Amino acid sequence: MTTIDKATVTATLAPARVTEPRARFRDLVAAEWIKLWSLRSNTWAFVIGALAVIGFNVGAAWDTYRYWTARDAGSRADFVRDGIPLSIAFTANAAMILMLALSAIGATAIVGEYRTGMIRTTFTVVPARRSVMAAKVCVITAATTVFGAVVAAASFGLTQAVLSGRHIGVPIDHPGALRVVVASALLAPVSVLLGLALGTLIRHSAATMTANAVILLVLPLVFSADRHWAAVVDHALPTGAWIRLADIDQQGVAYPWTLTGAWTVYAVWALAAAAVAVTSVQRRDQ
Repeated sequence: MTTIDKATVTATLAPARVTEPRARFRDLVAAEWIKLWSLRSNTWAFVIGALAVIGFNVGAAWDTYRYWTARDAGSRADFVRDGIPLSIAFTANAAMILMLALSAIGATAIVGEYRTGMIRTTFTVVPARRSVMAAKVCVITAATTVFGAVVAAASFGLTQAVLSGRHIGVPIDHPGALRVVVASALLAPVSVLLGLALGTLIRHSAATMTANAVILLVLPLVFSADRHWAAVVDHALPTGAWIRLADIDQQGVAYPWTLTGAWTVYAVWALAAAAVAVTSVQRRDQ
């Protein structure tokens, strides 16, 4: 038998090599969507977080409604002009709850997979780690953007409905109202991406939650805006950006800054957190 004949026979008898099709990005997105909603804890976190945020805002509106007659004539006359209805539409306490809840959801989305070992299975099936994390980023960003929009819109509608009982509610086309709603809504995806990025780097639940709280709550308290250098740091934080966007009256601010700068801070934090989450998994083993 010639060499060519041997090669032909070998090729004929050898088992056919089956090549698995490469996972499409939309399939990865679908898988991450199933992961997100397959855990009851995530569903409950969204529900409880929404009720807590809306409850704080409506509670502030009801408190104003109830004790409206106890205010002096001057404060009642300047109530709408000073932007108080918009500050009640989404209060600082509600913003803190939203940031902590959403950053915790973002951290759990990745830390839980490292804790259970599911991340190893995922990366074994789909070696393209960056694609997997990019899909996760897309899913949680889309879900939390919708969540933030619903919560912010509901808070605005309900609070202004309560205040309208005293004829002090404002419509959505009131100057600055739409900005407050949009800024509060986008605080949700910014916070969840921060939690995801920190969870990808730290990979430990308690440490990640602590880091979230430090960035979102502690640093804004440490770097108060009464000195220029501290104001610069405060303006660069997500919390400082939200305060600037939600604060209609900038009088009395020692170091005022622009709305464009605040929107830029939002965008930079979101994009940087997404980049960290996607790229860090490629450089570290699971």
